[in-house]
Amino acid sequence: MKQETKNAEGRLTTRDITLVGVMAALVFAGTYFFKIPSPLTMGYTHLGDCMIFLTVYLFGWKKGALAGAIGATLSDVLGGFVVWIVPTFFIKFIMAMVAGILYEKLVSKGKYFFLFTFTLGGILQILLYTLVKVAYFGLPTALGGIPGLAVQTGCGIVISSVMIIYMEKLHVAGRIKQMGGAR
Repeated sequence: MKQETKNAEGRLTTRDITLVGVMAALVFAGTYFFKIPSPLTMGYTHLGDCMIFLTVYLFGWKKGALAGAIGATLSDVLGGFVVWIVPTFFIKFIMAMVAGILYEKLVSKGKYFFLFTFTLGGILQILLYTLVKVAYFGLPTALGGIPGLAVQTGCGIVISSVMIIYMEKLHVAGRIKQMGGAR
């Protein structure tokens, strides 16, 4: 008998929780271990966004948003970036949610439509982090952080897209999506 993704009450199953945990660990690794510090804003540029976008593509926006928020926030906690813990949780969640919902609603628009939705989610992330930086550090410092955020977001989109395209060509993306259960 095939395991259902959710039980009768619509709650997360052990499989869902495990999947989110594994993907959060990959987001954490991409964020914590592959980073370039930014002393100006007490933050850093990292490669965790690519794992968030990949999770959204493979397992849907809910799992992607949870994994992204948990993994990136854990990196801030363990890395000592205390001022970023709460903003990171919400910004990564919102970025993944927007990119994922748009992708799921508009996937019929084309094979590579995820590039467009990931870009919109990424632009929203840049805007939200910049607004937080204005509140924390003032407008000049916030504007100075935009190039780093743009590089981080762009790299996340490009790397995740390359991974997705190769996974599709190797015919493994569909199998991985099935392992994650229905969206």
